[in-house]
Amino acid sequence: MNQNKEIEKQIMSTHDLFWDALAQRDSVTRFSICADDITFIGTGLEERAENKTAYMEINEKGIEQSPNHFAIEFLWKRMSHFGNIAWVESEVVWNQEIGENIIRDRIRSTTILKYENNKWLIVHVHGSSPDYRFQGGNYMTNVDTLIRNNELERQVYERTEELNKTLKNLKATQSQLIQSEKMASLGELTAGIAHEIQNPLNFVNNFSEINTELVEELQTEIKSGNTEEAISIANDIKENSEKINHHGKRAGDIVKGMLQHSQSSTGKKEPTDINALCDEYLRLSYHGLRAKNKKFNAELKTNFDETIGKINIIPQDMGRVLLNLYNNAFYACAERLGSAVNEKIKTADKDYQPTVSIQTKKLNTPDGYRVEIIVSDNGNGIPQSIVDKIFQPFFTTKPTGQGTGLGLSLSYDIIKAHGGEISAGSSGKVERKAGEGSTFIIQLPID
Repeated sequence: MNQNKEIEKQIMSTHDLFWDALAQRDSVTRFSICADDITFIGTGLEERAENKTAYMEINEKGIEQSPNHFAIEFLWKRMSHFGNIAWVESEVVWNQEIGENIIRDRIRSTTILKYENNKWLIVHVHGSSPDYRFQGGNYMTNVDTLIRNNELERQVYERTEELNKTLKNLKATQSQLIQSEKMASLGELTAGIAHEIQNPLNFVNNFSEINTELVEELQTEIKSGNTEEAISIANDIKENSEKINHHGKRAGDIVKGMLQHSQSSTGKKEPTDINALCDEYLRLSYHGLRAKNKKFNAELKTNFDETIGKINIIPQDMGRVLLNLYNNAFYACAERLGSAVNEKIKTADKDYQPTVSIQTKKLNTPDGYRVEIIVSDNGNGIPQSIVDKIFQPFFTTKPTGQGTGLGLSLSYDIIKAHGGEISAGSSGKVERKAGEGSTFIIQLPID
């Protein structure tokens, strides 16, 4: 319901701005919110336009005939919208001062809008005044009005059908790309897991071999009656068993994380150690890039607030957000160092040390306690010219075939679904210029 109200507010705001600009003779503002394929049917028989250029020509003639500002008074307005199409019906009185006289014209209008490029645009304007006569006897009759309205209804129906078909195709394409993005991140994760899971398995194997040797020593000491030495060896075996158990669970957690990441989200929040989640995906992302580029090395910096504890999140969804931010950070560092695709390393910047940092904080805000997650890198950074586009769907700076442009868009949606915020830099802008790295900040509520 709130979303519909916000949409209706945007529609009426665009509608009113259009008519206010007409009254103020502000052609720049008026036509800035008109679509290029706008059509217009006025109250005169010859008042019609099939595109924006023709409509602007009619508008210029109107200003020449009546250059002064005038006041508009809406008697009533009614707005309807369906998907990306909206229309506003209204009856308005135009109060024009001509010499010492004030002329009052009553006009009925229908304004059609469409949602395009993230904003509402005027796509059709229809005005009628059955009883009003223009200079030269040109007027719009009731029959003409009926014909025009029927034609308008036909155009609205055809455009609505076309837009619905386009929307259906777009949703199907988006679903395919989302799955592609998911599988791409799963590939990055799997490459990291292949390396990461080997570490705890090595510990398990090593301590198991040591315990086998210690058991043999223990048996020898028991047979010789050396109780004190036998107890000491038994204690060593116990400690090693605890380490085996610890690293076995560690390997199990890694596999569990991979399975969570690969499956569809349950949509259910659960208490999660956000610090452990951040640390887990940081190393997995790093080893994922290392699997493709053996010469790449980076410094990993972590600074976790241990007072945070567990927070209610959807771990597999949040893992996708973190993995995407980490992958982008390492990619930027590798790109600055040489190439994120091949293993050719430039040596011009000998002092450059790729660094990716993750920091968590517990904040006490007027809206309650929140967790802040800061992911930073010292890679190529983000040019100021594209900062406002990075969260848009399908926008990517990576070469063709290396990115769908959905990573940050999906991350943005996931964070919003958690009631949080994500931005580039502390104030919604990139903190550092291109070539000096970038910082992404996430804030999540603590339920």
